[in-house]
Amino acid sequence: MAVAMAWLRRGAWGPARRCGLAAGRSYSGGGAYPSVSLSCPLPGVPKAVFAAAEGRERFETRVTVLENGLRVASQQKFGQFCTVGLLINSGSRHEAKYLSGISHFLEKLAFSSTAQFGSKDEILLTLEKHGGICDCQASRDTIMYAVSADARGLDTVVNLLADVVLQPRLSDEEIEMTRTAIRFELEDLNMRPDPEPVLTEMIHAAAYRDNTVGLNRYCPAENTAKIDREVLHSYLRNYYTPDRMVLAGVGIEHEQLVECAKKYLLGVEPVWGSGQTKDVDRSVAQYTGGIVKVEKDMSDVSLGPTPIPELTHIMIGLESCSFLEEDFIPFAVLNMMMGGGGSFSAGGPGKGMFTRLYLNVLNRHHWMYNATSYHHSYEDTGLLCIHASADPKQVREMVEIITREFILMAGAVGEVELERAKTQLKSMLMMNLESRPVIFEDVGRQVLATNTRKLPHELCALISQVKSTDIKRVVTKMLHKKPAVAALGDLTDLPTYEHIQAALSSKDGRLPRMYRLFR
Repeated sequence: MAVAMAWLRRGAWGPARRCGLAAGRSYSGGGAYPSVSLSCPLPGVPKAVFAAAEGRERFETRVTVLENGLRVASQQKFGQFCTVGLLINSGSRHEAKYLSGISHFLEKLAFSSTAQFGSKDEILLTLEKHGGICDCQASRDTIMYAVSADARGLDTVVNLLADVVLQPRLSDEEIEMTRTAIRFELEDLNMRPDPEPVLTEMIHAAAYRDNTVGLNRYCPAENTAKIDREVLHSYLRNYYTPDRMVLAGVGIEHEQLVECAKKYLLGVEPVWGSGQTKDVDRSVAQYTGGIVKVEKDMSDVSLGPTPIPELTHIMIGLESCSFLEEDFIPFAVLNMMMGGGGSFSAGGPGKGMFTRLYLNVLNRHHWMYNATSYHHSYEDTGLLCIHASADPKQVREMVEIITREFILMAGAVGEVELERAKTQLKSMLMMNLESRPVIFEDVGRQVLATNTRKLPHELCALISQVKSTDIKRVVTKMLHKKPAVAALGDLTDLPTYEHIQAALSSKDGRLPRMYRLFR
């Protein structure tokens, strides 16, 4: 290095001139410094050795199945910390033979006292020693217990997870506290200015009436007092079995994770006993279509100096496909192409300002406050829906605008908008998979459903292959299904379900005209 610096001070710039560099450059400081090439190596400086990417096989997800049926999946990721957790094929869709709300209870009771740990505080203190945090999330088809901590504490983390999942105490005091927490959450849901969680429940209830994913994800208020330890144990006995579980880890060695799984999850007797499972619900989702309406005064939902105006919220959905089908990728591209958002959404083109619901709806109809596309996908079905909100007096016009957008999906798809949607989808996929917890969930969910995992470059290749004909084909198939409709707010001017169905069956998406003798 000293040789190079001396060479620079002497001003020996012959070779540099041959690289097309200026002899010197003046700066505001007054001194004249030579321009240093960014492409030509400096004489006398050792050749740089750069880190090279290892073979792709090092980054593939590895899966091992233990003797009891438990699957162990791991993914390499550079860093000191790891995310490890148990994903269980259990959720509100499996509660048909039980009291609705058990999964909601289990989510709230997670990481409470166990056989080894006397309280939640003990669990948090144990994790704190390894810089760890914990979380539990219950969805319609999966319950996920996860811990992020220093990778050196893997043994402690797996031991803790096994104890939390298989040896919970479920004391009377903890169950009573959970009842209180759930009642508060239900009250809060109905008071929120954003009704999206409530509308999502309503659209699922309309689309899959009284079956599987149409069952309520939240515990009904009348069931909070009925769910106790005995009810929870009867459910856990059937659904918390090793063959329905995946131990997933990101940022740790696979062999190490397998050893910990054998140590703490193999041959362990759960607190509810290990009797033969029965009454396991293996029902396939039955799409029914239909409408769920809730008349509600939304005028005082957000008071204050800048209150939110009274709005009526509509969500219209149609059955798409499961995430196991080939059409899942075209539907994901379609959902990205529709995009949308709120009329006051911050950001620019990167936030989807060129998506159809922005260009065709929000930009043209100033009175619409929201128009957003959602795609919910499960292992045996899927639901593509559009949520819109506007003043109660313009509900009919709003519904017609949304039905028209559904019909236009089957029309011509521009090459530019298709490429933009595909690029945006790939960008979002890769950006989300920068996060370790997101990789963990992706690994766990895919292995739970398919026993393997598609890597990001495989998904990007599938996205790139989507053509406009694929979009038209999946939309044409989707439009032959009955619609699912959820409506919340002042519904005086809401069109009938039959009129909405007729609009989605028409060529232009228009609602049937209504003629009145008196206005």
